[in-house]
Amino acid sequence: MKRNIILGLTILVVLIAYLSLKPAFKQESKDEKSAKGEKIMIEKVEKTDKEWKKVLTPMQYRIMRKRGTEIAFSGIYNDHYEKGIYKCAGCGTPLFSSETKYDHGTGWPSFTGPVNENHIDYYDDFSHLMHRTEVRCAVCGAHLGHVFDDGPEPTHKHYCINSASLDFKPAESDYKAQAGSSQKSEEKAVKAAKTEEAIFAAGCFWGVEHKFRQIPGVLNTKVGYTGGHVKNPSYRQVCTDKTGHAEAVKIIFDPSQISYEKLLEYFFGFHDPTQLNRQGFDVGRQYRSTIFYNSEEQKETAEKMIKQLEESGRYSRPIVTEIVPASDFYRAEEYHQRYYEKRIKGNKGKCSPVGCEIK
Repeated sequence: MKRNIILGLTILVVLIAYLSLKPAFKQESKDEKSAKGEKIMIEKVEKTDKEWKKVLTPMQYRIMRKRGTEIAFSGIYNDHYEKGIYKCAGCGTPLFSSETKYDHGTGWPSFTGPVNENHIDYYDDFSHLMHRTEVRCAVCGAHLGHVFDDGPEPTHKHYCINSASLDFKPAESDYKAQAGSSQKSEEKAVKAAKTEEAIFAAGCFWGVEHKFRQIPGVLNTKVGYTGGHVKNPSYRQVCTDKTGHAEAVKIIFDPSQISYEKLLEYFFGFHDPTQLNRQGFDVGRQYRSTIFYNSEEQKETAEKMIKQLEESGRYSRPIVTEIVPASDFYRAEEYHQRYYEKRIKGNKGKCSPVGCEIK
């Protein structure tokens, strides 16, 4: 008897919450949109369930048609920062621009807003005993993800989207053939320069990553192991100093905002390049000072800067920084990524000199 009463009250509370919140998230009518001068005539793409199964991969079908979710940090676009447009993987409708993409740290591609509001539909989602706002492609109805109010300025929105629901079209593509109201938005979004990559080793990668993340123009970072001879090494293996790897930071940056040469200046300012196979109390080859170049241009820039630093008399001892070609980079365990940011958030995990254990 008590169980039935509790169940009845629970259902009643959920129903009341739904009825009270529904007006705030209701779909605008065509008349309301028309009054705002918004475009409302969108040609829909409709397929049968059987047809969708033919054109989508099993994962895409599960996520886009059955409202599934991919595993955090597993999507191909989570750490993707090339310039261009993210489109619906089901129908090709432009959805999000790289200009509004940012790293929320949750493990899914995050955006502050869509390319065109008319390309997104919003629905109340009461699954998992909570209220969320689901976002779908307005053209084909594909499930994309959810939108939250914990994003950065200026919108404070966080569009949390599954990589499997997206296809990416890089900036180099010809957008003039595109039709529709979003063409100008797309052309504007792809004018920016293509991103570049830099890899540096300068001692313990926790602090090095944290410092680089403060620099304008640095879009994303990840810490890992490179320059060694063991495949997929663990932190414990690298710490033995027997794998040949260095603790390194891979940096994705926008060359239109910051140059590789400027990053090198920060690199030499962040550590002592005259210490051989160590930084402070951290001793071993894994803590060596190394520049892993991705092109001959990066190599020449690094060589030129070291020569200038040596001639400047800035250091009383020789610079021992190595300049070597980039090789396989193995992403470090998750608790190493943005270690200091996780630690600063405080009380969410247990931190020690060997890492953070996030609860």
